[in-house]
Amino acid sequence: MRMAAGLASVTLLLLSGCAVGPDYLKPTAIVPAQYKEIKGWKFASPRDNASRGEWWKAFGDAELNRLEAQVAVSNQTLKADEANYRQALALIAEGRSQLFPTLNFDPSLTRSSGARTNLTAELAASWMPDIWGKIRRTIESEGAAAQASAADLASATLSAQSALALAYFQVRQADSLHDLLTNTVDQYQRSLDIAQNQYNAGTNARSDVITAQAQLLAAQAQAINTGVARAQNEHAIAVLMGRPPSGLSVAHATLTSRIPNIPVRLPSTLLERRPDIAAAERVMEQQNALIGVATAAYYPDVTLSGLFGYSGNPFIKQLAGANPVWSFGISAAQTVFNGGLTSAQVEAARETYMASVATYRQTVLTAFQQVEDQLAAIRILSQQAAVQAKATAAAEQAVQIALNEYRAGTQNYTTVVTAQATALSDEEQALTTRAQRMAAAVNLIVALGGGWTRDALPTLASLQ
Repeated sequence: MRMAAGLASVTLLLLSGCAVGPDYLKPTAIVPAQYKEIKGWKFASPRDNASRGEWWKAFGDAELNRLEAQVAVSNQTLKADEANYRQALALIAEGRSQLFPTLNFDPSLTRSSGARTNLTAELAASWMPDIWGKIRRTIESEGAAAQASAADLASATLSAQSALALAYFQVRQADSLHDLLTNTVDQYQRSLDIAQNQYNAGTNARSDVITAQAQLLAAQAQAINTGVARAQNEHAIAVLMGRPPSGLSVAHATLTSRIPNIPVRLPSTLLERRPDIAAAERVMEQQNALIGVATAAYYPDVTLSGLFGYSGNPFIKQLAGANPVWSFGISAAQTVFNGGLTSAQVEAARETYMASVATYRQTVLTAFQQVEDQLAAIRILSQQAAVQAKATAAAEQAVQIALNEYRAGTQNYTTVVTAQATALSDEEQALTTRAQRMAAAVNLIVALGGGWTRDALPTLASLQ
């Protein structure tokens, strides 16, 4: 009776099993109550400007929309990340296969001396029940790894999209600078004509004409130079789209002055919106499960095996001629001594998990820093743009006054050159500030997670 009860207990243990190692609990991370840079100011945030999956549409640029739509389709880096994700799914399937018995069918037909024929057909099965949860912890680990891989793919996609947007706005900055310098060349040509006329009339020295010519040629050289930055950023866009650098041409257009309003959510939502944070958190669960895999080495591996088959002459029709063969067995293997290897492996797994916790927390801190950095940049650049606009208007007025006084003979040409150089510098700075504001807007959207949310991650059930 006691033996029967013991066998029943063993059978129940084999069927139910347990999973050794710690169950996963998400560690805490430092989360501020609010963003420091939002104090005292806020964005006007209409709902239609909320960042969604196609976050770049907030900029209202049809050409940017067209280019961004082709990043996920063509970018080779993203294809590699997608392949890594599919590999993670395959590893889950590989782990799940270990939960089931292995069946082998082994038929053979032999002909020996004396015209004797023998047919053997055996079906063998073996199964290592997951008593200690080693296989289940492995599946848990691979499932978390697949989720991390999916988040890595989302993070890489977001990075490629933002890189394209930044390159695109740099192309537009180069176009706008080229237009500014082309207009400046026209203005300098008119100044040169004035200086030439004054010289022809004998009212000014030839040095004024030479100075005006030098200024005109310098502006022309600057206008030509804008083609370098434009070409390089156009090439970058092409590569991000998976094309050869020479395989894309972006039509000329100026940099927009429309800066989108970006809704900034509570800091706590950043943990759900950043794919890199999600990936770091999934890695923690993966490493936690691997502690259980290592711990299972302390316990014996139990294997159930069985065989059933037939051996005899296939040409003997009588049932008595059949020789059925069968066997059943159970075995257990336990490491008795390995010099502390198992303990070392468990300790290594624990420390790897602790490292992943530190990485997660650092990823969270870095994310908050990036948001704060871009909020500060947008606030400060907005203030700078307002002052810069006034400086540009004043500089343009100074140019007109200097030219009028030069025509009247009350000022020398140096005053005109100085006023024009100041005006050009102010206009270039205003353009640079506008481009910096666009870049800060892109970077803020990305720092906030773009249009990504953690709900985009596949569930463990769907992965299995």
